[in-house]
Amino acid sequence: MKTVWLLRHAKSSWDQPRLADHDRPLGERGLRDAPRMGRYLASRQPAPEWVLCSSALRTRQTWELVAEQWPAAPACEHDRALYMADGADLLARVRRLPEDFNCVLLIGHNPGLEDLADTLVGRGAAEDLVRMRKKFPTAALAEIAFDAEQWRSLGPGQGELRRFVRPKSLPQ
Repeated sequence: MKTVWLLRHAKSSWDQPRLADHDRPLGERGLRDAPRMGRYLASRQPAPEWVLCSSALRTRQTWELVAEQWPAAPACEHDRALYMADGADLLARVRRLPEDFNCVLLIGHNPGLEDLADTLVGRGAAEDLVRMRKKFPTAALAEIAFDAEQWRSLGPGQGELRRFVRPKSLPQ
């Protein structure tokens, strides 16, 4: 069984409009939401064994705040190719994940992350499916499980959406 957790970066700041998009930091709401998602993730199983994170500042900061909530955070790889990747690019990257990991957290951006989730999920709780497909907001988290032994075998519609969590649904 393979499981991928998809986490959209927390809310970014637009206070410095001259900054390159890649260099935008988290905003006030993002600084609140990322630790909440970290606490939530730390309490769930299966726990990610490895993290693949976009190289953009806001995704790196999201990961740092999430990781602070875990007793022992897994190793993280920052990948520039995840920044601005579309759903097809992200699926290709997921298929290249190291096979020795069964559960991975991917931290990225919309619209690619939302497209990937929509592509992978073929079943799940109706309410979660509707919410995920309606909007995948900042700091939202989708857990998608696959009855598969190899990442490279994953394809459209093969995943089960186990849960879809938005920060506003979590306690402060």
